[in-house]
Amino acid sequence: MMLYAQVHLTLPVWVQDAVDAGRPYPSDHDKVALAVDLSRRNIEAGTGGPFGAVVFGPEDRIVAIGVNVVLPQHTSLAHAENMAYMLAQQRLQRARLNLNEQGERDGSYTLATSSQPCCQCYGATVWAGIDRLLIGARAEDVMALTEFDEGPLPADWIGELGKRGVEVTRDIAREAACDVLREYGTRGGAKY
Repeated sequence: MMLYAQVHLTLPVWVQDAVDAGRPYPSDHDKVALAVDLSRRNIEAGTGGPFGAVVFGPEDRIVAIGVNVVLPQHTSLAHAENMAYMLAQQRLQRARLNLNEQGERDGSYTLATSSQPCCQCYGATVWAGIDRLLIGARAEDVMALTEFDEGPLPADWIGELGKRGVEVTRDIAREAACDVLREYGTRGGAKY
């Protein structure tokens, strides 16, 4: 028997037509609204869970997007934030998004997410190299409206990110994000 030596993860095909990668998204609301729209499209298409995320680079332009594809891709790591981080890192060819090849900052990078990162995505956020984290729904919304377990976070998770240079803003388009979670929950969605 041969061991697997490669990982191949993909986003659903519909994502190519879901965003205008050439335009800027100047406001925080525009950024999170896009992540929420991706989460909605993902459940409507039946291609994954109710989560969307977008990495924005300098000039408020999209670097990469992600949606939850845990079940179709058969891996618990394929959360929206992780997919967006990995695709952005591959596109820029660097593990820390906000540091260039010389280890110097080359602009501000932001992750906009439809819902607060779970414990797994929180850990990825610590090292992804983003400067700002914009959040729609809170973890308590996710757990109240769906069957997801968001896992444990440090008591002062926002402060811990702040110590590492990541500014956090919550409750942007929160109600719209909760609407997607509610719809997913009433459809009897899976737990991943």
